[in-house]
Amino acid sequence: MTQTTATSRRHVLAERPDGAPTSSTLRLEEVDVPEPKKDQMLIRNVYLSLDPYMRGRMSDAESYADPVKIGEVMVGGTVSRVVTSKLDGFEEGDWVTAQGGWQDYALSDGEGVINMGKDPEKPSWALGVLGMPGLTAWAGLTQIGQPKSGETLVVAGASGPVGSTVGQVAKILGLRAVGVAGGPKKCQHVVENLGFDACVDYKAKGFADALGKEVPDGIDIYYENVGGQVFDAVLSHLNTGARIPLCGLISQYNATSLPEGPDRMGMLKGIMLKKRITMRGFIVFDDFGHLYPEFSEQMKGWVQEGKIHYREEVIDGLENAPEAFIGLLEGEAFGKRVIRIED
Repeated sequence: MTQTTATSRRHVLAERPDGAPTSSTLRLEEVDVPEPKKDQMLIRNVYLSLDPYMRGRMSDAESYADPVKIGEVMVGGTVSRVVTSKLDGFEEGDWVTAQGGWQDYALSDGEGVINMGKDPEKPSWALGVLGMPGLTAWAGLTQIGQPKSGETLVVAGASGPVGSTVGQVAKILGLRAVGVAGGPKKCQHVVENLGFDACVDYKAKGFADALGKEVPDGIDIYYENVGGQVFDAVLSHLNTGARIPLCGLISQYNATSLPEGPDRMGMLKGIMLKKRITMRGFIVFDDFGHLYPEFSEQMKGWVQEGKIHYREEVIDGLENAPEAFIGLLEGEAFGKRVIRIED
């Protein structure tokens, strides 16, 4: 199936996954293209963002946002074109960022939509370094991490859209940046192309010892978006007064039970108490959405000046989105993963 002007393909939630999503979690179907009413516009989705938070929306467990209902279109950020507008401030041909979902077409009342004009450069980047992942990295580091020149930062998922930006911003601000990534190819990219001081392969034997060697002065900021064995390795190296911005725990999203082994909660509490560590979770637009204009101006400047580098992994075809998302959760992505729905 390809994108047409008469019908709209869409992925709807067919069942709630028990553990990792499978090929039967989502169902691809076709419906008629909707007609916009007064104060609405019809948008055609061009790029779809794939993000780890979507796994949580497939579950009906209590969370910060309502789950997707069975039979509803899967949620997701998009870069789209306005087809028809009955809404002030938007006209045919405008590029916009929106919550268009996993589908060809969507109706919007303009809430949360950003108009990028008729001819933005690299429009898909609004789903990555210049969008939600970039804001997540920038806000978590600057607002919670409170970085100071000369400090040491460690970030997991260092080749991904959030982690890669965290480390590069840290370098701009004068910190030592140590990344954690899966595999030698990703670690090479993190050091050679992104400019980190070091990168440690969490899949390699002796990972914990290797991490310790790269942080001889301890860790002042650990930007947490993975959890699991990476956090275990980081914990003993945290300095007094360390800060931990917490934006995700991708290693746990498909878990169906608590991890095996001894209960670490007592040890964690003891270290946090003795070293006066601050850990704060955040939902980026709820907590720091008001800072988007400041972020946007600063990040665009850094990108234009070549201080921030960005890797995008584009996968063609809406029909390939479920498989690409499953791979994202399994650590296959190299950079920001987006679906190009149609040229």
